[in-house]
Amino acid sequence: MTRDGVAYERRSAAPVIAPVWPRKLAKVPFVELAEGRLQGVVSSGSDPSRVYVSSITAREHGLSCNTNNNRPCGGLSGAHPCNHIGALIDAAVAQYGLDRVTRYLKVELSEGDENVRAALHPTAAPTRAPEVFSSFLRHLAYLELPPTTDPLPELHWFPAAGAVR
Repeated sequence: MTRDGVAYERRSAAPVIAPVWPRKLAKVPFVELAEGRLQGVVSSGSDPSRVYVSSITAREHGLSCNTNNNRPCGGLSGAHPCNHIGALIDAAVAQYGLDRVTRYLKVELSEGDENVRAALHPTAAPTRAPEVFSSFLRHLAYLELPPTTDPLPELHWFPAAGAVR
């Protein structure tokens, strides 16, 4: 049945929305618009065993960037974005598109302007590294599951379409 049909609604697999542009997963392996933040995991440019957990809050543009062991990023200075924040923005624009990212973050761009980083009015924000990194690890766990259309027990609590209670 088609994507809009009933069979689609009863499967445990959801369609994957293709990225707007291909992006380098080695640099930013995880990016999402969730919980009022643009957040993700950015690989270190100097140490292959280190990653940075970066986030930008919507509306207030609060910046946070820490290593996976919760050490602050040396490049983030209060409200001044580090290179990890820039890489996160670039990956989000490639994944979701400029319009969706700017709407989500509540960023105003001039006509023809595509520089989200310059349009931010950043502030310092408390770290969200534990929540973001936990979300990343949860997504990684799903990649290790064999492909199936059978229901996943941990997602069983989602109500089925048309279910009668």
